[in-house]
Amino acid sequence: MNNHWAVQDAKAKFSELLNACLEQGPQVVTKRGHETAVLITIKEWNTLKKLAKPSLKTLLLSEEARGELVVPKRGQGVSRKPVKL
Repeated sequence: MNNHWAVQDAKAKFSELLNACLEQGPQVVTKRGHETAVLITIKEWNTLKKLAKPSLKTLLLSEEARGELVVPKRGQGVSRKPVKL
């Protein structure tokens, strides 16, 4: 049971690659001998997405990300001189 496919074989035998994924589990695609991608079932993909940490967008939009923004009083902020290029 070989689960590694060279990219040219994966392209030429995509139906076989897909069937192997469905029957045997994840299939690794290699490019120039290096593992490059993995074909997994949609069920596995959805499980992995649920287990993944929240995205930056989700974090920024969440209630936990909201807090008090500390803004210095007028005239007490740090000013910087412009950088000449």
